[in-house]
Amino acid sequence: MMTRTLAFAFATALVIAVAGHGHPPLVGPAWAACDPGDKLDKTTLEQTRQKLQKAGYKSIHDLRKGCDNTWHGKASKDGAEASVVVLPDGTIVTESAD
Repeated sequence: MMTRTLAFAFATALVIAVAGHGHPPLVGPAWAACDPGDKLDKTTLEQTRQKLQKAGYKSIHDLRKGCDNTWHGKASKDGAEASVVVLPDGTIVTESAD
């Protein structure tokens, strides 16, 4: 009986160990794709959201920061949703789908 319990525990531990190393994580850290020489500034998601709100954007979502310190996301203004970009100098532009 003790041998079966130990065998079961060993098999379970082995399955857990193998399963944990077989696949990369579904979501990695944002900086994982950046080059070692990239210098990220300290702008935050909330600062970027506030900047967009002050410019008249609403329904701001999917904001993400690139390695070049440019923020990309979606927001609506005047009833139309657009892909928005907040450049490191604070300029807000829209991206085209082309």
